Amino acid sequence: MNDDKLKTSAQNAFTQYLLQKRLRKTPERYAILDKVFDTVEHFSVESLYASLEGEAFHVSKATVYNTVQLLIECGLVRRHQFDNKSAQYERVPGVGNHHHLICTQCGKIKEVKDPELIKVLNGKRYPTFTTDYFVLYVYGVCSRCAKRNRKNKNDNK
Repeated sequence: MNDDKLKTSAQNAFTQYLLQKRLRKTPERYAILDKVFDTVEHFSVESLYASLEGEAFHVSKATVYNTVQLLIECGLVRRHQFDNKSAQYERVPGVGNHHHLICTQCGKIKEVKDPELIKVLNGKRYPTFTTDYFVLYVYGVCSRCAKRNRKNKNDNK
């Protein structure tokens, strides 16, 4: 699905959610939704707020927090807690199942799709439990940090 169709689909789903919950359909909420769907990587509420401010769209940080929470509740955004850092978010539609490689040194996060692993996890069934989605975090050292570590080790000899 292309980005315009993805954004239109998200706007429609958000509108239905707001109507169902009898919440106001404000321009601020839709601007935040649009900014989220213009963002392909993980984001924090602070970076989302800064991005909106950078485009001269003034909205309170509380509105950004509250709208992101609504987007989570309606299934358009997923919250992640990588290590001990502040919460990160990602849009859900268009992303598909994937897992995250997190460097314990620089904090870089890389999304990886492993069809074989996804097939195994999708095939896993649990009694008295229905799986909606799964999240897998893999912690280690990225190639850039490993290279820097080797260089530093060689320099100290």
